[in-house]
Amino acid sequence: MSWKDEIMRITVLTVPDCPNAPVIGERLARVLEGRGAEMALVEVRDAGQAERFGMTGSPTVLVDGVDPFAVPGAPSSLSCRLYRGPDGRVDGAPSVADLQRALDAADAGAIVEPVRAEDQGRSVFGNPVHRAEPSAGRGR
Repeated sequence: MSWKDEIMRITVLTVPDCPNAPVIGERLARVLEGRGAEMALVEVRDAGQAERFGMTGSPTVLVDGVDPFAVPGAPSSLSCRLYRGPDGRVDGAPSVADLQRALDAADAGAIVEPVRAEDQGRSVFGNPVHRAEPSAGRGR
């Protein structure tokens, strides 16, 4: 079985009571409709967990352990995270269109590890990539 035959794993990392957790949940539900995917919400309660999971603010979305919206060099953080959309607007969660692009890139195998040193922090659609947990992928 190839990695494309396996189920995509979406993990949403949030701090307790994050006001954008319901927003990202609703947007992901729209994007995931009709896709085979597992989705998990993980509450991150301390800086050690944030660092271990690769959380750079709440909410952080991981697609098979990869943060397709990561900013190179951004430190782990329990703070609120802001996302800039293609129209330049800032929001507390990625737009439906940005989530769709991220999942399509993951389905196409465009977000993979290992990343060459000279390509560190880049994804196929211009946003940085961060591997949070090496074992969290689909065996690529």
